[in-house]
Amino acid sequence: MSRWATVFAAIWLALVVPDAPAAAQVNIQINVGSTLNSGRGISCWEGQRMLERRGFRSIRALDCRGRFFNYTGRRNSAWWWIDVQARDGRIVRLDRRR
Repeated sequence: MSRWATVFAAIWLALVVPDAPAAAQVNIQINVGSTLNSGRGISCWEGQRMLERRGFRSIRALDCRGRFFNYTGRRNSAWWWIDVQARDGRIVRLDRRR
């Protein structure tokens, strides 16, 4: 009896429940590069401010020409050499000064 009830319920649901079109709203965004500064590179000053937000103090810009900006700064009572990509602000080298 329960088998017939299951079959009856399945048929009843198929007839009563209206067919609704599947509405899948998919939004895929693929971005190349960085969203920082609307895709343009950072300035030397912006790189220095970014390092301050990452915990460095007493930051000095050594060279801000080319693909990488070079800085020196202090964090956790140690001095560091820091290289930052001019394109997106990513730290690419972090060496402790001795």
